[in-house]
Amino acid sequence: MPHQFCEVRDEGRLRIVTLNRPEVMNALHTDANEELEAVWDDFAANPDLWVGIVTGAGDRAFSAGNDLKVQAAGKRRPMPPSGFAGLTNRFGLEKPVIAAVNGIAMGGGFEIALACDLIIAAENALFALPETRVGLVAGAGGLHRLPRAIGPKQALGMILTGRRVSAAEGQALGFVNEVVPQGEALPAAMRWAALILECSPLAVRASKQAVYAGLDEESLAKAIGTMYPAQARNRDSQDYIEGPKAFAEKRKPNWRNM
Repeated sequence: MPHQFCEVRDEGRLRIVTLNRPEVMNALHTDANEELEAVWDDFAANPDLWVGIVTGAGDRAFSAGNDLKVQAAGKRRPMPPSGFAGLTNRFGLEKPVIAAVNGIAMGGGFEIALACDLIIAAENALFALPETRVGLVAGAGGLHRLPRAIGPKQALGMILTGRRVSAAEGQALGFVNEVVPQGEALPAAMRWAALILECSPLAVRASKQAVYAGLDEESLAKAIGTMYPAQARNRDSQDYIEGPKAFAEKRKPNWRNM
């Protein structure tokens, strides 16, 4: 179906979502957030889609975040339940999502990337949470995801000043997985997606769920000793048998996602 504020392309088991408001550096408003919520709802429910990528249209910006002009005009409505871009409050999504950051990722744009599981950044990418400079706070997850990713001191250094961080510094700090030449963020993200798609989808989802849920446990022992729901589904699946069997038979596994 056609979309007004994003482009959606499915390639096999991969969904690529492009934020498509280049005239405002892919800044998002409520209508766009609601559209993206439906896009990611469909991705989550579709058993044939295993990995997602989100990127931005054009060569300037991934997303400049919240469309402040719309907010200033008093046209802002409540955020949809799944949050900014349909992702920042989507805590139950077990399928991995990769951010292909092709340019500026400011405020809510950076928060979209932080809500993804991997961040692949072009050399021209810039990251910042500049909300304090306009009397706001990074309430779509930035205040909490960034400290968990790089530690509170480094995170506060960005949050309290609103300073801009390059892709190279983002990789050094630990929130960027790979830096690639300008224009190569999406191809590189697709390369990472292809590596994930070689793996068992159930094992990938079990691993993602266990990592995030385990970080919220009060101790490492509790995290290790817990069988999370996606782990149990993986353990009881046919793919749990297929993986070792394919290894023993020296062939590629035929993952059935069941």
